[in-house]
This record gives sequence, C-alpha cells and structure tokens, in this order.
Amino acid sequence: MAQKLFSEARLGDLTLKNHIVMAPMTRNRATVDHAVTPVMATYYAQRAAAGLIVTEGIAPSPNGNGYARVPGLYTEDQIVGWKTITDAVHAQGGKIFAQLMHSGRVGHPVNMHLGGEIVAPSAIAAKGQIYTDTDGMLDYPTPRALTTDEVKQAVPEFVQAAKNAIEAGFDGVEIHGANGYLIEQFLRSATNERTDEYGGSVENNARFALEIAEQTAQAIGKEKTGIRLSPYGVFNDMPYSSDDDNTYHYVAEKLSDHVVYVHLVDHEAMGSPAVNPAIVTAIRDKYTGTLILCGGYDAERAETDLASGKANLIAFGRPFIANPDLVERLKTGSELNDPDPSTFYTPGEKGYTDYPVLEEAKA
Repeated sequence: MAQKLFSEARLGDLTLKNHIVMAPMTRNRATVDHAVTPVMATYYAQRAAAGLIVTEGIAPSPNGNGYARVPGLYTEDQIVGWKTITDAVHAQGGKIFAQLMHSGRVGHPVNMHLGGEIVAPSAIAAKGQIYTDTDGMLDYPTPRALTTDEVKQAVPEFVQAAKNAIEAGFDGVEIHGANGYLIEQFLRSATNERTDEYGGSVENNARFALEIAEQTAQAIGKEKTGIRLSPYGVFNDMPYSSDDDNTYHYVAEKLSDHVVYVHLVDHEAMGSPAVNPAIVTAIRDKYTGTLILCGGYDAERAETDLASGKANLIAFGRPFIANPDLVERLKTGSELNDPDPSTFYTPGEKGYTDYPVLEEAKA
C-alpha cells in the first residue's frame, strides 16, 4: 500500500493534504464571453481532496483566449467569479493554483472577445482545425507575429493576471509553458523563427518564459509561482527537435531562482512520443525546487517515483474527470469510474459534476 502518496506534503509555504495534484484540464464550462459559471465551483469543490488543484487553462488577456468557453482572468467580473471557486475549494480544505494559459496561435477569432486576435512568435499556422460554437470546425488561421515591443507587453499581461489570481483567492499560479501554447511556441525552434532578442538561440528562445516567471515571482512571490513544461510533447502541432533539449536544460537551471515548482507533463499515454528519461533526469538535476510529474500514473507507479526522489508530487489528469473522489479510490484500491469523452468539452453539468462517488456507486 502506498504510504508517501497519501501523506502530507510541503509546497513552498503551503502544507498539502497529500502528494496528489489534480492536473489542469480544459473543460469549456465558462460562458461564451469567457466568464466563470456556478457549476465550475461545484466541479472544483468536489475534487478538493487533492493535495493541490491546478485549474484548467485561464487566459491572461483577450489575445490569449482562442478557445470556445475557456475562462479568463483579465476582467473584474472574471476575478469575482473565480473568487466563488477558490472559496468553495478552501471550504473543503483544499489548495488551488490558477493555470495561466495564453493560447497564441492555437485559437480562432470566432472564439474571442474584447478585440482579441491570434498572435504568435512567428507567422506559422498550426496544422488542423479548432472547434467553434458558432461555425463548427474551422482551420487554424495564420497568426500575426508579435513585434518585439508587443512581446515585451505580453509579459506584464501574465503578471497582471497573476495578481488578479491572488485577488481572487488563489494560493498561487501555474504558468503554462507546455502543450503548444504561446510560451512553448517561443521555446521551440519549429515555431520560433525570430531574429530579435526572443529567438535564434537557446537564451533568446527561453527569454519570454523566463521573463514571465521572474516578473511573476517578483509580483506575487516565488512560493506562489509554478510553471508547466512538456519537453517531447507534440500536442497542437509542435514537432520536436533534439536541439530543443538544450533550451529545456537552460530553462530548468534558470527557473530555480523564480518558481516553487516545475510541472513536467508526459503525454505518451495519449499517443505522444515517450519523453526521453535523460531530459527528466537533467531537469531534476538542474532544477532545485519541487518537481511535479504527470502522465499515465497509477498509485503504485506514483509511490515508486515519490519514494525514489524522481518526483516530489504526482499529478493525475483524466482520472479526476470521472472520479471526484479519486484520492479515496486510489487509497482504497477501489474501481474507477470510466469517463465519457463525448462530454469532456460540452456545456453544462452532464459529464462534469454528475459522476458518482463511492457511496453513490455502491447504492
């Protein structure tokens, strides 16, 4: 039986109930204008037995909100809405970080409001299509490449969103530098063809991510600032080059001064290439803070990686969708509910807050 997984953990100034993190997962339950809805408070409160909840991606600005019904943190109404969620989680004794996600080229103007536009490091469109509520599936548009001054202006957008998150009652923020969104678009050579100070070398490709991390930590505190990375991830048309390894090595070393945790995601279980163990080891060696690992974990494997020191916390994603009481199910070895993929991104309560807990399942 796993022991460390269910014991208390420390994260900066926080004491967590266990070593289990609920990974960020887009669920598209906000309004068409990207405002929080009451059902979202129910959803997160149901899962507050996790040591730490990291929310779905939250846009730091109108330009970062390229998906349908994904919430933001850049208006006063959004701040007020998120306060209902943090209050609900805290009432259950949970801790919750806001994941700040700028979608960059991964979006469509049809999904945006308040004058948002599709921008990226370089004018390279992602292959494939994106869903819109009004027009169905549409091709990804070619983004407009940000000017150097606009890149510099995008950094404080993240910082202000982090301040808004603290005002809304969050325990901290996770900067989304993974999964093919704006920050990773700067990190990767395939999507960054810039020749200014934000591209063309390891140091320049990493600059945007590190400036956001540094300035966010200065604004709200290092102990309230984390970041998510996905080396070897190919989600959202992000071809990987082994040359990018050097960028991740550099970023990991520099992040020790700025963030309380690095959250590494491995999507092999969802069909992506396996993450090279050497990159995980290198990041573990270079980054001196808390390391969260995520990707296809069960309780046994989680316990092994915690006990060995490979990870300090373990994140679970999809199992939390169908199992609001996932912590108890893992602890008791109980069978898990199967999720309904057809309701992953639809509006309303179905497939969101209606999955049974153990007592209800037995009844």
